[in-house]
Amino acid sequence: MSRSAHPAGPRHADVLPEGHYAGPPADLNTLDPQIWSRTVRRNADGVVTVGGLDVRALAEEFGTPAYFLDEDDFRARCRAWKDAFGSDADVFYAGKAFLSRAIVRWLNEEGLHLDVCSGGELATALDAGMPAERIALHGNNKSVEEITRAVEAGIGRIVLDSFQEIVRVAHIAEKLGKRQRVQIRVTVGVEAHTHEFIATAHEDQKFGIALAEGQAAEAVRRALKLDGLELIGIHSHIGSQIFDMAGFEVSARRVVQLLTEVRDEHGIELPEIDLGGGLGIAYTSADDPREPHEIAKALGEIVTKECEAAGLGVPRLSVEPGRAIVGPTAFTLYEVGTVKELEGLRTYVSVDGGMSDNIRTALYDAEYSVALVSRTSDAEPMLSRVVGKHCESGDIVVRDAFLPSDVAPGDLLAVPATGAYCRSMASNYNHALRPPVVAVRDGAARVIVRRETEEDLLRLDVG
Repeated sequence: MSRSAHPAGPRHADVLPEGHYAGPPADLNTLDPQIWSRTVRRNADGVVTVGGLDVRALAEEFGTPAYFLDEDDFRARCRAWKDAFGSDADVFYAGKAFLSRAIVRWLNEEGLHLDVCSGGELATALDAGMPAERIALHGNNKSVEEITRAVEAGIGRIVLDSFQEIVRVAHIAEKLGKRQRVQIRVTVGVEAHTHEFIATAHEDQKFGIALAEGQAAEAVRRALKLDGLELIGIHSHIGSQIFDMAGFEVSARRVVQLLTEVRDEHGIELPEIDLGGGLGIAYTSADDPREPHEIAKALGEIVTKECEAAGLGVPRLSVEPGRAIVGPTAFTLYEVGTVKELEGLRTYVSVDGGMSDNIRTALYDAEYSVALVSRTSDAEPMLSRVVGKHCESGDIVVRDAFLPSDVAPGDLLAVPATGAYCRSMASNYNHALRPPVVAVRDGAARVIVRRETEEDLLRLDVG
């Protein structure tokens, strides 16, 4: 049945029930370049294209739901970060955001380093040819097997996260006849302006060794005494999806203070510091992320100022953008299945994916944008909630959005800025098949992570 055959639902609102947005945008057909990848356009027929390819043709060839990743945009963002920080710093792509062999090859070709946090990510990095010396291994509970593989491969650094791990890595390195380069991750007591579950530098959480009460200083003492370790620096990470640089300023000041204490006690200046990642991207038009050159300038000035004040040489800086590189480069394409109006409230638009391909809305109350991409529409805006097909009331893709009031089954919707954490956190909930990742570039598309099949599910079920 046509959407217009139903009774009229709410069309305009000054404030939505949750208070997230003011009224509808002036034009629902306009795509905000801040939240879409760089080659996304709406063509003369009103159909959205990416890399020169029509989303209707992409849906026909690859099915929905599917993630479409703009390779030119990804590579351009890699270059922007590398150029912004220059030759005196290292940019480590945070693989947890999204990792595949193709991504590793692109990173290698663009000259970036790679941060991994599991044995699986390390295996992917090595298999795809990333030089081991440009890989860092993170994690709060690395297994003996993961550490052993990393040391055997000769990776550039392991970030130590606990007193037990200091001994564990040293023992493994000595057993293998190696001296492993390491950094110590410290928690600096900064409460980043982000969701509780992704703030990682306040003291009441699982990551790192606290600066408080001299714990980080003691970790340095222990690491310096062990022959299997070469302590090269201090690591800090204050959270994710951060727009305000004030937290980084506090973090840098406290890390430099620790470097000063190390110099005064041990007579050495550690040569590196890593200030982590966590810089935010635009998920909606209300978000205002910083450009890489702004971030590089701000962080460089903060570190230089604090080191000069302490009489320290300026250490080599490294940063770890993940979401900031891959997040904006992809969108998820869905097909509308049903449209259900709740009189006086909103219209529920159900799509053929959901929380199995994007858990972030349910997990973090994350906000996303959405657009009708298979055509344009001059219909009135309607207050909508885009939901998935899972047997779960919290299965929400976009909590509050305005869509044209003639949206109907068979239409294609796209949710931008889904390059980070959507595929990497995807699940088989309700035995859903995880979607493919399709890279697009210069009028060509290719699968870089294939869609799962029922055979894949059944192959693991050995009972």
